[in-house]
Amino acid sequence: MRITVIGRGHVGGALARRWTAAGHDVTTLGRDGGDAAGADVVVVAIPGDSIAVGLANIAGLDGQVTIDASNTFGDRPPGYDSIAQQVKAIIGGPTAKAFNTNFASIYDTVDAEPMPPGTLFATDADAREATEQLIRDAGFEPIHLGDLAKAPLLESLITLTSTLDRGELGPFFYRFNRPGELAAQLGLNPR
Repeated sequence: MRITVIGRGHVGGALARRWTAAGHDVTTLGRDGGDAAGADVVVVAIPGDSIAVGLANIAGLDGQVTIDASNTFGDRPPGYDSIAQQVKAIIGGPTAKAFNTNFASIYDTVDAEPMPPGTLFATDADAREATEQLIRDAGFEPIHLGDLAKAPLLESLITLTSTLDRGELGPFFYRFNRPGELAAQLGLNPR
């Protein structure tokens, strides 16, 4: 898959490395801009309060499947219920919200986990397949919340995850499972 990651920081850089290692053709673009033409998937990993300015420097954004991995601690963009909706309005393609609830600082330890940690995501129907594949290829288990209307919920989680991070837990992985599911996947006998 040809992926253009917009943002070379903690999130964009870490995802680009993981996807390159998984065999994808990854291009990263930073503040200097660049061209996203020819990308199968565009990943937006820039601060949520810089979306319009950051994407204005990128040529070739024309309806690609897009994954918005951004967060903001401030207000959502005026006229939009979520940053993901703003990203979708600019790029014009099927859009997903994913990776914004994971800590990029520990992406390099994902492979040491006995079970893949989770990644919550919301998505337009036409972006779901590519998003799930890229979540798995980054080493995570996709946890689908529903359509893109759920993006504000994911964006609101940054307050909780940041609070947990600053507390005793520090950066963390998460996983949700049905009763008995984890034991079965690990080959353990449930009590």
